[in-house]
Amino acid sequence: MTQPAEAWYIGLMSGTSLDGVDAVVARFGAGRAAVEVAAHQHLSFPAALRAELLALNAPGENELHRAALAANQLSRVQAGAVDAVLQASGLAPAQIHAVGSHGQTVRHRPGEFDGIGYTLQLNQPALLAELCGIDVVADFRSRDVAAGGQGAPLVPAFHAQVFAQAGQARAVLNIGGISNLTLLPADRTQPVRGFDCGPGNALLDHGAAVHLGQAYDAGGEWGASGQVDEALLQALMAEPFLRLPPPKSTGRDLFNPVWLAQRLAPFAGLRPVDIQASLAEFTARAAASALRASAPETKALYVCGGGVFNLDLMRRLQAHLPGVQVGSTEALGLPPMQVEAAAFAWLARAHCCREPGQRTEVTGARGLRVLGALYPA
Repeated sequence: MTQPAEAWYIGLMSGTSLDGVDAVVARFGAGRAAVEVAAHQHLSFPAALRAELLALNAPGENELHRAALAANQLSRVQAGAVDAVLQASGLAPAQIHAVGSHGQTVRHRPGEFDGIGYTLQLNQPALLAELCGIDVVADFRSRDVAAGGQGAPLVPAFHAQVFAQAGQARAVLNIGGISNLTLLPADRTQPVRGFDCGPGNALLDHGAAVHLGQAYDAGGEWGASGQVDEALLQALMAEPFLRLPPPKSTGRDLFNPVWLAQRLAPFAGLRPVDIQASLAEFTARAAASALRASAPETKALYVCGGGVFNLDLMRRLQAHLPGVQVGSTEALGLPPMQVEAAAFAWLARAHCCREPGQRTEVTGARGLRVLGALYPA
């Protein structure tokens, strides 16, 4: 599958925050690091679909049937996002070389059980190709897992292409449902590193849903009004995953309401708002501690994903990193809600060019692999 010069790709991303689908139209010129984004659109999940996707993160009745139907519905939302972003860009389907569709992760257990494990993203790329009339590339993570890798995070390879700067040690923190960190060395000949570093919005959003009846704590204002409980914070920071060496990745398989309830059990008298403040501090401290331990020379941290809009979380990050400039990827030319979708457009391009899509020093795979599978329109 040859790529025409200056080909356009669409990237679709729905992350562990389960807030909906982000769609980006982008192109990547050969030999240059920059990404050109023509348009970005976001479509929220219908409430019933979001609830079902969240439920499928845990064992339940008749899962295969429910998962198949949820994947069909997800593809219809994705198709709507493709239509919306095409309209916004003024491009026609025939001008898009391929759609990179991440799908919705519902289980992520690489390396476990039989030495290989699995990562499972609900997706129906054949239906998406049928609905859109555009070639679709999907299933990006399983090839890396088959090669002994974590299958995640995949975005560090993209971050290195678009955000690295010779002479400056930078880091990129993606705060979705889970947080992942990319370490970009000042010396471009040194390896790029990256790993999941702890929870992102998943636990914070759960608190907002239970106690505020809202999908998230807007701006982090509710959490900011509480007081951090140091004993609870230490119990949260004792999570063994935080001390594991990279390569490592995780998801809602670990940081979920059951995990949280177990750690809250000895703290039954705490006010909900103080629990929320403690969770925000936990999220920030886990990320900041990972950065200080892994790349203390870092001078700038650029944040993307929905967590960048939690101003309380951003303040906490800066407080823990006094010698580091903390800001948004907007400062590097790519708005924070476009980064992951653009990454999967880039991964679709890599597949079509038969180029590796991951960094083995990040995922731990035995070697570089072409990621994804093609579903022709």
